[in-house]
Amino acid sequence: MTSTHQEIWEKCLAIIKDNVNTQSFKTWFDPIVPVKLEGKILTIQVPSLFFFEWLEEHYVSLLKKTIKKEMGPGAKLEYNIIVENSSGGTKPHTIKVPTQRNKSDDDLEISIPTSGTSIKNPFIIPGIKKVNVDSQLNAAYSFSNFIEGDCNRLARSAGQAVAARPGGTSFNPLFIYGGVGLGKTHLAQAIGNQVKENLKNKTVLYITSEKFTSQFVESIKNNSINDFVNFYQLIDLLIVDDVQFFANKDKTQDIFFHIFNHLQQNGKQLVLTSDRPPKDLQGLEERLLSRFKWGLSADIQIPDFETRYAIMEHKMYADGIELSKDVIEYVAYTMTGNVRELEGALISLLAHSSLTRKEIDLQLAKDILKNFVKQTTKELTIEHIQKLVCDHFEMPVDLLKSKTRKRHIVQARQISMYFAKNFTRSSLSNIGKHFGGRDHSTVIHACQTVQDLMQTDTRFKNKVIELEKLINVNFK
Repeated sequence: MTSTHQEIWEKCLAIIKDNVNTQSFKTWFDPIVPVKLEGKILTIQVPSLFFFEWLEEHYVSLLKKTIKKEMGPGAKLEYNIIVENSSGGTKPHTIKVPTQRNKSDDDLEISIPTSGTSIKNPFIIPGIKKVNVDSQLNAAYSFSNFIEGDCNRLARSAGQAVAARPGGTSFNPLFIYGGVGLGKTHLAQAIGNQVKENLKNKTVLYITSEKFTSQFVESIKNNSINDFVNFYQLIDLLIVDDVQFFANKDKTQDIFFHIFNHLQQNGKQLVLTSDRPPKDLQGLEERLLSRFKWGLSADIQIPDFETRYAIMEHKMYADGIELSKDVIEYVAYTMTGNVRELEGALISLLAHSSLTRKEIDLQLAKDILKNFVKQTTKELTIEHIQKLVCDHFEMPVDLLKSKTRKRHIVQARQISMYFAKNFTRSSLSNIGKHFGGRDHSTVIHACQTVQDLMQTDTRFKNKVIELEKLINVNFK
């Protein structure tokens, strides 16, 4: 009895199932539908051109061997690909496409729509020409108003390198991470704006992970996943904000994984932002996390006093505002959180001054900022920090100033220097003098060591946080 196309395909699936893992089988072979069998040509239907390309790239050898085993020498596959045009219909015709894996193998015949097909743009912009793709960027975000400091120097430098040669550096993807309000979105969009300005032939797109997910869900509802994927594969620089919100969205992760692969393999640039480094992201597939780590991961930290001061000065210059040096220092010293809080404090000062027609002096700044932070009840000094840290570690303060290199003493000394830099107005040289006459480079090294350990050692990080809470309780 002659086998039908369904029976042939069922036998093929049984072989394929033994050669791929369960997830791959469900993703790439379950959706295939056998269509017809004519002589030794088996026609199978796949959901999209993207789907076919993936099979051709990863499973063409397995498919060929399986078909020939079941149907004998000379057996061929014909692909029938579902592609919808903008009006919802298709007009297929058959063409020959050479296999990518083995040029000596028989050609695969596929059925695809005519060239008149247009792809739907998920941003509801007519046509698919690159000039019609709105970048979704905020023009206010640029490198010129992104203030550089120790807290963001690596990320900013990498961003400028990417903006100069998108897809042409080893920073692909560029993964920028840090807490809320520290400037991740600003830096990511600054990259996009510079590329858009200097490389006008490049297509740039900024999108949040939530917007990407909602577009994908909408494409499922409209049966236009192929259009969705093809649209994103056109982008030269794709910026995705807050990728941590892809967590536990398996289908969204799957489609983003394939878009990521296509862009990366074709020399296109990806810039991703998150509130934490790739290693700490939960609910994301390992294959996606591994790709996030391919390029460069650069963090943006809470700005130090010098950077906060520079941000204040830049903001004042941009808005045509003048404040006395003591007011600027007080605001920069007091607002130790993120950049948004710092800018919010400045806006409040300006608004209050405008409404009350009062000049902004130090006393007015103190009165207004008490709504943002607790006021300092006593001046915090390096000596206070040394005593508090030594009490916590149960050691005399003199040991911090000694030459000993015992591990627990060195660690207490480094933490004390770190707090002295962040919580006092002392210069690095002055801080070093309080620790046995050490120079400023030792202080810089100590602060960097503490920051690095907080990123990699949870117990150490919790210890620093606990000490910081003690400082806030005693001196704020």
